[in-house]
Amino acid sequence: MGLGGISIWQLLIILVIVALIFGTKKLRNIGGDLGGAIKGFKGALQDDKKSDETAAEEAETVKEADTTDAKS
Repeated sequence: MGLGGISIWQLLIILVIVALIFGTKKLRNIGGDLGGAIKGFKGALQDDKKSDETAAEEAETVKEADTTDAKS
């Protein structure tokens, strides 16, 4: 038994049928597009994390400056 009751042979047959229907060139293009989309999504997540960290650092700096001014 394979994934969810599907054997390896059944998966191979499905893969061959999909390749015959769409053609290998179109599947390669779809795979490349999907890979590019995933890469872009991961990059956007990293950029968002960096912007959140930068905003947190700026807020902390402002808070420290306000505390210093209040003590003076």
